[in-house]
Amino acid sequence: MFHSVMNVISLWALPVVLLLILTMGLIKKVPIYEVFTDGAKDGFKVAVNIIPYLVAIIVAISMLRASGIIEAFGAFCMPLLSKFNVPVDVTPIMIVRSLSGSAALGVFSDIANSLGPDNYATTLAAVMVGSSETTFYVLAVYFGAVKVVKLRYALLVGILADLVGIIAAVCVCNIMYA
Repeated sequence: MFHSVMNVISLWALPVVLLLILTMGLIKKVPIYEVFTDGAKDGFKVAVNIIPYLVAIIVAISMLRASGIIEAFGAFCMPLLSKFNVPVDVTPIMIVRSLSGSAALGVFSDIANSLGPDNYATTLAAVMVGSSETTFYVLAVYFGAVKVVKLRYALLVGILADLVGIIAAVCVCNIMYA
């Protein structure tokens, strides 16, 4: 019963929202097409402005993966990680997740394909991907879009939040799956 209700809601949610927006625009006599095209122009300008930041993130991730630094970090941290029941296979997720969501999903896909879906490392990696944010990507996109140069405490708080997410993922997985 619950699943059928959720299926109906998910099927109709987007069309209802779109119709609601269009209806409200017509009621308030908003020139819908012109406003839409102005927003699209602004969106394109933002996309062009953030390209350098995105290229920097992609290059950084590629350099980290190609140089072997991620694997070396995992080997270095192995004694500490084993005390907390953290497989070395998930260390790339810990590093890459703060940089890029798509890179983290790629690393997660590698872990899931090599270890299988029922492996503890795959489960832990999945929880880590879902419990942290792409801090550097968010800072690049949002701060780059409005041309903020001084990050102040945003970077520190973002990295701290990522660490809390990783620790929470490890604790939850140790309680539920280990």
